[in-house]
Amino acid sequence: MIKPTVGRVMWFWPDVEDRGDQPLIALVAYVHTDDLVNLAVFDENGDCLPGERRVPIVTEGSSHVADDGKYCEWMPYQLGQAARTEAAEKKAGS
Repeated sequence: MIKPTVGRVMWFWPDVEDRGDQPLIALVAYVHTDDLVNLAVFDENGDCLPGERRVPIVTEGSSHVADDGKYCEWMPYQLGQAARTEAAEKKAGS
């Protein structure tokens, strides 16, 4: 599991009626819990949108699921890096 920290980059998906075919880029501005953050969000032109508060992070095994509401997720590259790091740590520990 990737722990959110201030300044990390995430993909943000707005409410379903505002969703396009690509996520918006977002920076973690504040961490409430391991699966709930505040975000600074940028639109498709790179302009900063009003901040998004208390956005659930959707990951495998999380209590949040992607639905019609807003959510954020880690980028595939970050998930791959986290998996490789976890595997290396397990190998080093054995």
